[in-house]
Amino acid sequence: MSISIGDTAPDFQAETTQGPISFHDWIGDSWAVLFSHPKDFTPVCTTELGYMASIQPEFERRGVKILGLSVDPTDKHSDWIKDIEDVQGTTVDYPIIADTDFNVAKLYEMLPASTSGDAVTRTPADNQTVRNVFVIGPDKKIKLILVYPMTTGRNFDEVLRVIDSLQLTAKHRVATPAQWKQGEKVIVTGAVPDDEARELFGEFERPKPYIRIVPDPSGVR
Repeated sequence: MSISIGDTAPDFQAETTQGPISFHDWIGDSWAVLFSHPKDFTPVCTTELGYMASIQPEFERRGVKILGLSVDPTDKHSDWIKDIEDVQGTTVDYPIIADTDFNVAKLYEMLPASTSGDAVTRTPADNQTVRNVFVIGPDKKIKLILVYPMTTGRNFDEVLRVIDSLQLTAKHRVATPAQWKQGEKVIVTGAVPDDEARELFGEFERPKPYIRIVPDPSGVR
């Protein structure tokens, strides 16, 4: 069975650059982003970890915790963090899992269950499928899964945009259209009858019988 949106995120215990964590306890009542890397000292991942550090305040403003992962030990992570600071000019102030036993990578089906051996001897190509982003809600359910190739750096501004949508639609009975950004108009979900939609959102635009458009109910403009 593959992990899907709506599934409970597998819980785990792990060593990180900021000490041991129990994942569900670590999330607590927050949202969380878990993003994984095939190996330390890889060029694309270096830019990603650095950029994530630069926009960490935006995640914190939304009540979102950040957790990195790489299939290498913590001492290598610590040396890599120094490189990231040198190259990207940002301080990595969020924990990075040392997934040397491949436990988390296998739990989240980024590596086959049969994977074994010494993590240090594996190459980035051996772990090339460890390139995922998981957004997890306070209910510990998986809300988003993104999978990237090693040659394409991830767009974490898009992850923030999706979190804005997820947090809005968790509170209001709406959906967000293509290219939506916080404060723009949204779509009333099909489960809301017209009379109730008017009570909740006021009058709505109706370009087609199945499309009802209203202002962002969060009040953000």
